[in-house]
Amino acid sequence: MNSQQLFRRSRTRLALWYAGVMAGILGLAGLGIYRALIQANSAALEREIESIAGTLHDSLEPMLPPSADPTVVLQQIFPDLCVAGQVCAPQPTVIQRHTIGISDRSSYYIRLFDHHGDLLAFSPNQPLPLPQTVNPAPWQTLQSDSGTRYRQFTTILHSADAHPTSTDGHDHPSWGYMQIGRTLAPFDAEVRRIRWILTVGLPIALSLVAASSWGLAGLAMQPIYQSYQRQQQFTADAAHELRSPLASLLATVEAILRLPPAQQKDVPPMLQTVERQGRRLSHLIADLLLLTSLEQDTSPKSFKPCCLNDLIADLTEEFSELAAASDIHLAHHLPDAEIYVLGHESQLYRLVSNLMANAIQYTSPGGSVLVSLEARDSFAKPYGERMAIIAVKDTGIGIPAAEQSRIFERFYRVDSDRSRKTGGTGLGLAIAKAIAQHHKGHLTIKSDVGQGSIFSVYQPVIHPPVVRLEAQNPQDYYELNG
Repeated sequence: MNSQQLFRRSRTRLALWYAGVMAGILGLAGLGIYRALIQANSAALEREIESIAGTLHDSLEPMLPPSADPTVVLQQIFPDLCVAGQVCAPQPTVIQRHTIGISDRSSYYIRLFDHHGDLLAFSPNQPLPLPQTVNPAPWQTLQSDSGTRYRQFTTILHSADAHPTSTDGHDHPSWGYMQIGRTLAPFDAEVRRIRWILTVGLPIALSLVAASSWGLAGLAMQPIYQSYQRQQQFTADAAHELRSPLASLLATVEAILRLPPAQQKDVPPMLQTVERQGRRLSHLIADLLLLTSLEQDTSPKSFKPCCLNDLIADLTEEFSELAAASDIHLAHHLPDAEIYVLGHESQLYRLVSNLMANAIQYTSPGGSVLVSLEARDSFAKPYGERMAIIAVKDTGIGIPAAEQSRIFERFYRVDSDRSRKTGGTGLGLAIAKAIAQHHKGHLTIKSDVGQGSIFSVYQPVIHPPVVRLEAQNPQDYYELNG
C-alpha cells in the first residue's frame, strides 16, 4: 500500500468516525428536543383543560340541585346539553354558549354524572362511542370511531345542600362527576409536523455532516501528510548527503588497499582525504542530532544570562581572518550598554556564527559584512517586551523572493553547485532558526537579488545579572549587596 492509499484510507476512517459521532449527537439531540416539545405541548394542553374545568366547577357547584331528579334543573343551567335517555335536538344560541363557558365548542365537550356514576347530560359534540357510566380516573385518553383522539379530565362535583348517602355500603359525599374533554387533533397535527421535520431534517443534516466530515478530515490530515512528505524529503536528502562522502571515503580506502608497496608514499595524502570525509560525516551527523534535539526540545534548559555584546565581538574577531582572506570588510556595531538574553551561550554562538559564515561565503570580494546589535521595544505580543536584535547584513548576491520561504528547510540550497563549492550541507540556516525558536525568539530575512541580504535575530532581553561578592561578615554583606 503506497502513501496515497494509506492517507486516503485514514481520511475515510476519520470522516466516518466524525460523521458517526455527529450522527449520534444529532440523533440524541433530536430525540431530546422531540420529547421536550411533546411534553411541553401536552402539559400546556392539560393546564388549559384543568383551567376550564376549574372555572365550570366553581360556577356550577352553587347551582347544583339536591333533588334526586336533577335533569330539569340541569336543562335550565345548560340549555344546550342533551339529557341522557332523551332525544337530543340542541339549538345553540349566543346566550347558551356563554352559559356553557367553554371558549371553543368545536374542541371541547362536557359530560355530567350523578353520584352513582350514571350519565345525566352531555354535549351533543361528544365523540362516539362513550360509556354511559363514569370512569373516576382523573385523566383518560380516548379515541373515536373516526380515529380522532381526545383527552378527558374528570372532577368531582359537590352540592351546597348535599349530604352523605349510603348505597351498597359505600359513602358518596359528592353530588356527582363532571368530565371535560378536548380533541387532540391540533396536538396530533403538531406532533406529526415535528416528526416530519425530524424525518426530513435529520437526513439532510447528516448529509451535510458527512460532507463536512470529509472536508474536515482532509484538513486534519493535511499537516500530517505534509509532515510525512517532509520526512520523506529529509530521508532522501540525508541519504544523498551521506552517500557522497561515503562513496569518496570507500573509493579512497580501496585505492589505498590496491597501492603496490612501491607507492606507499601516496598513502598519507589519501589518508588525509579519508580523514576529511570522515570529519564531514561526523559534522553532518552532529548537526542532524543538534537539529533534532532542538526541534524536539530534548536538550536540558539550563539557560543562563548571556552578554550579546561579548559574543558578537568574539565572533567578529574570529571571522576577521576568513573575511580578510576573501577580501571582505567585516565590521560590527555594538551599543554602549550591555544587552543580555537568557539561553545557551554555545547555541547562540552557533546561531550567529552560521549567519556570519553564510554572509562571508556568499559575498563577492570587495564586499562588506556588518553585524549590528540593538535593543528595541516589541510591537507584537507581549506588548512592551524589550527585544534584542542581531542583524547580519551583507552585500552579497542576495536571495530571490520565491526562494526565501524555503531557505530555512533542511538541506535546501538556492544554488546547489555554488553551495557545494563552499562546502555547506544546507543545515546552517535550519539550525539557526531552530536555535532562535528554542530561545523564544525568531529569525527573519530581507533580501534583494544583487543587493545583499539582512538576517535578523530577535531575542527577549533580560536585566543584566547582579554580581554579588562574598562577605566575611553580615555587615560587609549588606554593604556590598545593599
